[in-house]
Amino acid sequence: MLLINLLKTNFNSILLIEQTSIVTILIITVAFFLILLILGVRKSYKLKAENERLSKKSNTSSTEDNEKYKDFTEGHLYD
Repeated sequence: MLLINLLKTNFNSILLIEQTSIVTILIITVAFFLILLILGVRKSYKLKAENERLSKKSNTSSTEDNEKYKDFTEGHLYD
């Protein structure tokens, strides 16, 4: 009887150790992917802001380019 109780105790302690290690591994994995998610969202906001800045800059430069452009083909005779 003592042997059976001892085996049950060892079996339960082994399960508890395995369960805590699984939980620890899951916590580390969740933390890793959470950090990746936060970095991805941060990068997305930075890229969106950069895209808006570049599109505003391109809109203003394209209107300036259109005003400065002269059509030089008027003086040439093409066949």
